Amino acid sequence: MSANSPLAWHPAPITAPIDIRWWLLHRDSLTRLIQQRCGQFSVDPVFQSLAPACNDELNIMNLRRDELALVREVYLYCGDTPVVFAHSVVARKHLQGAWRGLSRLGNRSLGTMLFSNPLIHRAEFGYKQLNSYHPLFKRACQRLRAPPAHLWARRSRFTSEEQPILVTEVFLPAIRELTI
Repeated sequence: MSANSPLAWHPAPITAPIDIRWWLLHRDSLTRLIQQRCGQFSVDPVFQSLAPACNDELNIMNLRRDELALVREVYLYCGDTPVVFAHSVVARKHLQGAWRGLSRLGNRSLGTMLFSNPLIHRAEFGYKQLNSYHPLFKRACQRLRAPPAHLWARRSRFTSEEQPILVTEVFLPAIRELTI
């Protein structure tokens, strides 16, 4: 896949605005970072089921086009305002292994689980400016009154017991209000 492919994710968010780039490049727990800047943080799960992964997730997760994976989607809120849409994908075969507790997270953040276990390792980020052609853009915008032309996202693979989970975080416009 070439770097100009519509499915390509990039190793650096070079064209991202500085206030969004700050969030994109932060390597610590996004949950913890938002909690530090927000008086009232919450997680609102909106989808969790066996479903197909997005086309640009198949190779990185070693999934076939017709293979179902556990897909979990949540909004991270600051007060009454959604600031991040988070999407995670784990192969069905790993739900009995490293990621068996994933289905019981409810309204708890996946980041809490990922960053509290020293045996979980994070790979490098990929970055993408999502537009209306990407399925995650459409799902992320469902709670926005006036969807923008594009949204910035980052994704990375976390691995435990050699079993990956792919986490994509889509930054919604209100995240800018929390930037230092």
